[in-house]
Amino acid sequence: MNTPKQPSSDFLQKPFEPTKEELKAQFRTKVLKQIPIAEIKLQYNKEVSPQDRLKILDSRQAAEILRALWNYDTLELQEQFKILYLNNYNQVIGLYPHSQGGITGTLADIRLILVAALHCGAVAMIIAHNHPSSNTKPSQADKELTRKIKQAASLMDIKLLDHIILTKDDYYSFADEGEF
Repeated sequence: MNTPKQPSSDFLQKPFEPTKEELKAQFRTKVLKQIPIAEIKLQYNKEVSPQDRLKILDSRQAAEILRALWNYDTLELQEQFKILYLNNYNQVIGLYPHSQGGITGTLADIRLILVAALHCGAVAMIIAHNHPSSNTKPSQADKELTRKIKQAASLMDIKLLDHIILTKDDYYSFADEGEF
């Protein structure tokens, strides 16, 4: 008479139960399927070759460049906030048209300004906004915003070189007026 074959010792260890590592992997897969997470890519395409980039030497030149990049027809219509990002040689590597507001004001989000600076690898920046009233005198809010942006940028080793208030015929430079 044949005796039934005894199961091997491997079979007794319940081979169909997942190991701890397999359970962790299954859990991770479930979590990733349930929680959509956006992929973030840092990418910057330089469309201007280094020898063709404008180099900013002073506030007058910065104001002229900004005025040329501004829609001249809106300088006296609505307030806008823009940023010039610069490399280590004070060459313009990008312009960020940050916000557009109303006749008497616009908002500036420091986080977005710095995200854009980091995104293009800027080591310096010049912030600017226009005053539709044609009065170049900075308001207390302008001064406070400048202080906050300078402080936040400094934490990331990005220099705020100037804040320029632009009008059709004139400009105000915080740097020239000793506001830094």
